[in-house]
Amino acid sequence: MADRTVALRRALRRLVPRSVRARATFAATAVVALALGGTAVALLGVLQANLTRDVRESAVRQVDEVAAVAVREHLPPVISNPGGGSVRVFDAEGKLISATLDVAPRIIPPPPGLPSGPGEGAGVPFKRQLPHRLDEKAVVKLVDGSGQRVVSTSVSGPDGPVTIYAAVSLGPVDAAGRTAAAALAVGLPLLVALVALVTWRVTGRALRPVEAIRSEVAEITGHDLHRRVPVPPTGDEVSRLAVTVNSTLDRLEDAGQRQRRFIADASHELRSPIAVLRTQLEVALAHPDPELWPELLADALQDTVRLQDLAADLLLLARLDAADPVATELLDLDVLFADVLDARPADRVAVRVELASGARVLGNRTWLTRLLTNLVDNAQRYADGLVEVQLAVREGEVVLEVRDDGPGIPEPDRERVFERFTRLDDARSRELGGAGLGLAIARDLAEHHGGTLVDACPDAAEHPCGARLVARLPLAEPPRQVS
Repeated sequence: MADRTVALRRALRRLVPRSVRARATFAATAVVALALGGTAVALLGVLQANLTRDVRESAVRQVDEVAAVAVREHLPPVISNPGGGSVRVFDAEGKLISATLDVAPRIIPPPPGLPSGPGEGAGVPFKRQLPHRLDEKAVVKLVDGSGQRVVSTSVSGPDGPVTIYAAVSLGPVDAAGRTAAAALAVGLPLLVALVALVTWRVTGRALRPVEAIRSEVAEITGHDLHRRVPVPPTGDEVSRLAVTVNSTLDRLEDAGQRQRRFIADASHELRSPIAVLRTQLEVALAHPDPELWPELLADALQDTVRLQDLAADLLLLARLDAADPVATELLDLDVLFADVLDARPADRVAVRVELASGARVLGNRTWLTRLLTNLVDNAQRYADGLVEVQLAVREGEVVLEVRDDGPGIPEPDRERVFERFTRLDDARSRELGGAGLGLAIARDLAEHHGGTLVDACPDAAEHPCGARLVARLPLAEPPRQVS
């Protein structure tokens, strides 16, 4: 049983259209077909009811006219009836005493079930006996076999108590119903087919730009990220989709260019110390003089440390780019930074420290330590005689400022200095062992903690020279006391 149910579901699933165009056409056609079908049924019902009501009113009107004459005077054997229906008048004994021309030559008894006498209203003036009592079996079969609506009433006049029957044929009603049904049977399928065709064409035209976008994106590879998808000039959702896809391609192209530039810069930075180290080893092998070995080994060790630091920086950048989750904890930066600065070896330039308490952040201890270390190392490279480290809490943020009295950063380069492998003074940076990654890593670390790092232009009166690097981190809420 379960297998049959699964097979049935799969079969029904195959019948469902796969493409958006087909599904939209099917849905629109089904809705229109149901709406038109319901409207057609309601229209035929209303038409039938209205025409039947008109026939009934015509029969009532004919009975009224004949009854008005029967109350005043004797009825003639043949009644003229311009209404087009059949009228018969029977006396109290059930004898036909008057009729319209279409039934006058025949002797036809009153229809079964209809009253054959005046009833309780005998002798009452005509106006008080109206409206006429309608027979519940309204449609009866007469001699000619056509369906008719029959209305009867009883009045008293010069001919005594008489019963008047008026019958109006329902043939025109049936004919009008058949004509309307035939017209709807032909027109509705054509209208539904027209709706399906229009929906198919309109949907296909609307989805044509989507297919163009899909085909263009399918052809884009990592080697031609400069290509873009066509943007239709419609300003609708498809146009916005194309703009979004192009924006994504812009970011991918920029990321690809940065990755290639990063690989080239990293290869260049690694090649230099490796080449120097190889030269030193070749010199040591070519001149096996024990007196030169200490100096050569010291230089080789220095280059090896430089390689190790560069490799560590590259690994950290790769981890930051991957946005891997790291362990975080609530840290008091004043305590953490004081320990970091106390543990530093003897710096070239003295460091003036001003750390405010209450600077709590939620972050990674190792990465925040690296953030401070990179900023202080950068200041030590360029300072003439003073480096200042200030930690404060301002407006819900923890603000870390590292200033130096060196040459400072030119205003055009204040943003470029945070790019990877950027050296403003290339010769001096290489001499001091820098690879141009310190500030780039520091900014990535600050942004990873939800903060920022910028070079703030120092006030000319307060700081006439030097760089001022300002990192802002979100202040963490203090832990709640549990009662």
